[in-house]
Amino acid sequence: MSESDVSAIISEVEAQEAELVLPSFTHDQAWRLGSLLVELAVERDLPVTIDIRKGTQQVFHAARPGTTPDNDSWVQRKVAVVYRFGASSYLVGLRAKAKGTDFNATHGLPFQEYSAHGGAFPVRVTDVGIVGVVTVSGLAQQDDHALVVEALRELVEAQPLV
Repeated sequence: MSESDVSAIISEVEAQEAELVLPSFTHDQAWRLGSLLVELAVERDLPVTIDIRKGTQQVFHAARPGTTPDNDSWVQRKVAVVYRFGASSYLVGLRAKAKGTDFNATHGLPFQEYSAHGGAFPVRVTDVGIVGVVTVSGLAQQDDHALVVEALRELVEAQPLV
């Protein structure tokens, strides 16, 4: 992937993060988002683990056939990146790649605790900020990220503006 490709993807992901902001985020909305992700995964026969956090509470978790406990480890490490850096795990990893640096080495973070690979996306609420994280693990990182964006976009579009 060329530098210009990475720059273009960074711009696209930054735009997604600016666009996908909710007026609120309740437990019921988390359930709807998780259920939507499961529906998409079932329709496409995707081997993914889906996880949604509201604050530090895990409010939704599902694992499809083809996943293993290792996917849960990936989820946890991606979530840690979102909460620490305030951006999607994919964006954080792309920014490191654009600088030609190793994310974990640059920040002195152990790989077994932090993973800047795509799939964890911050749940932002207007005038509040990050209130949770939605994560998918099991596909290539850009596909994990894209699945989350697709479902989150549908949830955002379905919510009335407040």
